[in-house]
Amino acid sequence: MIKEFLAFLDEYKVTGLAIAVIIGAKAGDLVKAMVDQLIMPFVGILVPGGDWRAMTFEIGGAKFGIGIFAGALLDFIIVAFVVFTIAKMVLKQDKVTKM
Repeated sequence: MIKEFLAFLDEYKVTGLAIAVIIGAKAGDLVKAMVDQLIMPFVGILVPGGDWRAMTFEIGGAKFGIGIFAGALLDFIIVAFVVFTIAKMVLKQDKVTKM
């Protein structure tokens, strides 16, 4: 049974996958910290009033947190661009392709 288990781990490259998941999670934390702490403060400076994430509007008693959505969207775009840039540098190709 142990030999089968070890063969399973080897065949499906479980150890490499586990390492990739752990490193990927930490890389995600690093990119998020860069976006939150280095890039987004500049966005706050450029927007009049500064606290644009708190921006809301109401229609008929319903309150819409447009600032929160805009912030999440901007965070996603910046993180996606940073990941793309890092992937392009690491892969050293003209075009990043699916694996």
